[in-house]
Amino acid sequence: MTIAELARPEIRALRPYEAAVQVDDTIRLNANEAPWTSAADRFRRPLNRYPEIRPQRLRAALATHYGCKPEQLLVTRGTSEAIDLLMRAFCRAGHDSVVTTAPTFSMYRHYAAVQGAAVREVATSRDDGFTLDVEALLAACDDTTRLIFVCSPNNPTGNLVPPAALTELLEQRGNRSAIVVDEAYIEFAGVPSAVELLSRYGNLLVLRTLSKALAFAGARCGAVIGPSEVVALLDAIQAPYALATPVVECVESALDDKNLAASRHWLREIVTERERMASALAGFRNVKRVWPSAANFLLVEVEDAPRLMRRCRDDKVLLRHFGGELADCVRITIGSPDENRRLLECFTALEAT
Repeated sequence: MTIAELARPEIRALRPYEAAVQVDDTIRLNANEAPWTSAADRFRRPLNRYPEIRPQRLRAALATHYGCKPEQLLVTRGTSEAIDLLMRAFCRAGHDSVVTTAPTFSMYRHYAAVQGAAVREVATSRDDGFTLDVEALLAACDDTTRLIFVCSPNNPTGNLVPPAALTELLEQRGNRSAIVVDEAYIEFAGVPSAVELLSRYGNLLVLRTLSKALAFAGARCGAVIGPSEVVALLDAIQAPYALATPVVECVESALDDKNLAASRHWLREIVTERERMASALAGFRNVKRVWPSAANFLLVEVEDAPRLMRRCRDDKVLLRHFGGELADCVRITIGSPDENRRLLECFTALEAT
């Protein structure tokens, strides 16, 4: 048995949409496309024609970038679409369940609710650095648990899932659940990706995105990586022509050697700024705690989070306040040195009053 067999029977029986055949240097009268191009069309591929139903050159480039085979990767509209596709593929409404941690990325809970799947969230302790408790996570699983989501580095806490904890989870659940590792921020951690474990564990799925480290959040492009059988199932669910031609072209450009070198430079800058900001913020009297982070943000416990949010907003600096179990915390994205200086000025002014 493989985890593909955990997918809903109707999804396993689904066949991908058969799009009109696309052949270069031919007269295309088979797809009801317009025969002219717009004056606003400034792209290498003409916009009057549909894009590839799946962008094969981009798929191959991302597979090379992430260290997997092309058939192990589906290009998605960010990791959010990948999460939605997984929920729809694996979870039957009113029957199957999803297990994750808390606090973590809220879209796991959101898309589970959309699909009608139960969600079990295993709390992590702030005093323990929000460390993943594998035993508690396993105890929350039962025969209905199709997906287990772990975010590493975790959003919004910034901590990594230790490799030993991940391998224990993979081994203990086996093919009874798919283990989904969301690595949206992994480039900032300086550690290997879980993609390296694909050859050893057939129940592993990895989510990656270009939104953070490659500075392409506006392009909405990411990937889900895993067993080719599962990728084929997700391919059958994903909308045809999911990636627009301008997105495909700009992401292809983002993956050239020059732009990748530039992104590595900015990664180093962000990591340096992250450590500087962690130290600087810890020096303010109204800051109770700054958690270590392996991402491009810091989770900070403060005395009066709403007051801080108001002060920063008045100074045209926006932070993130989640409420709930993190009501006394704010999440601060690491910006440019000038943006970070503005933030520290807000903290200084608040402390002076």
